[in-house]
Amino acid sequence: MRGIFEAELRQIGDDLTAMARLVESAIKDAGTALLEADLELAQSVVEKDGEIDALERDLDERCVLLLAQQAPVATDLRVVVSALRISSALERMGDLARHIAQVARGRYPRPAVAGDVAATFAQMNAAAVHVAERVTQLLETRDLTLAHKIERDDDQLDTLHQDTFAALLGGGWEGTPQETVDVTLLGRYYERFGDHGEAIARRMLFLVTGVFETES
Repeated sequence: MRGIFEAELRQIGDDLTAMARLVESAIKDAGTALLEADLELAQSVVEKDGEIDALERDLDERCVLLLAQQAPVATDLRVVVSALRISSALERMGDLARHIAQVARGRYPRPAVAGDVAATFAQMNAAAVHVAERVTQLLETRDLTLAHKIERDDDQLDTLHQDTFAALLGGGWEGTPQETVDVTLLGRYYERFGDHGEAIARRMLFLVTGVFETES
């Protein structure tokens, strides 16, 4: 019985990594679609988000069954509960990548961001991709140095998010009302993407060490 339980836990870990890889691909493609006005790529991100959602539903159902059937305690309970939290965060990250792709799709054939603000969003997307890549590696290896790198990437996203506000409110902004809305929403999507990545990093720190670090 214990062997079956441990096999289930390993499979849950593998599925979380699979979700993270899909999220990583989604944010990379969404950023390319946004910055290059690539309609086909944007549509692909939107359509593939269903794969992430399906993985989350299946994983959560199996976690609930494990809780009900095995009544895990101590470390095992921490693993299952952490898996539920991480799958939720990954699903939300996939949704945010989809939102970015939807903005890119909605503004085609024009780029959704242009001029000086495009450079800021290029940096935001690079930081978000770093978050996604490191989340995947963290789930694969449980290397806690990656968790701290994710936190630094999230700090960079927060700073760049503030830069988008500065661009909008600094007096030199000449965008249309729609462009203003797009920049506001896109900045928020990227900022929240980083927040969810950081939440996963903190959850993995808790899973490995048993100590949950509160946000400073």
